[in-house]
Amino acid sequence: MTTGSVSPRRADTRRNHERILVAAAESLATSGQVSFNAIAKQAGVGVGTVYRHFPTPEALILAVYQREVRHLVDVVPSLLKAHTPERAFRIWTTDHLARYMMTKRGLANALSAATASRGELPASAYQAMIGAVAALLDANVEAGTVRAGLEPETVLRGLGGLLYLDPNGDWRSQTASLTDLLWQGMCTEKCCPKS
Repeated sequence: MTTGSVSPRRADTRRNHERILVAAAESLATSGQVSFNAIAKQAGVGVGTVYRHFPTPEALILAVYQREVRHLVDVVPSLLKAHTPERAFRIWTTDHLARYMMTKRGLANALSAATASRGELPASAYQAMIGAVAALLDANVEAGTVRAGLEPETVLRGLGGLLYLDPNGDWRSQTASLTDLLWQGMCTEKCCPKS
């Protein structure tokens, strides 16, 4: 093995870990349940492999939650690089946050059960979400599209209304309406003149 290369066993372990998390996220989104046997089958691994990575259902649920949050946070820089700050905020809200909130109702229920037995959700995940919103707000302040001094926590609470979207309804339009309402409260007078 050469320096800097990844051993096949370690790469396989990482792939298995990711496949288990993907399968668990799908299972939680559709059924709200964690069945190690069903997740192992869907991930194409043995049930023992699932237990080696996640010794308890609570550990698996929290890992799925942290993975989903990490995705929501990690996508922000690429959105800001590819789009104007306002467009990046809107795309993040509609294509990432709304989808996450709609499809993860089962995850939310499972998280409630998991955290009841293990305590609160990791504060780092919440802080990471606040950081993602702060990055979007900072870019928009710099662009002159939103006013300075907005609290990222307040904006995230405002976006909490996305939890009530109906995935079988016109959720895109509903998301756009909520985002427009929130944007009116955030934007500068130059960008959103008062009537």
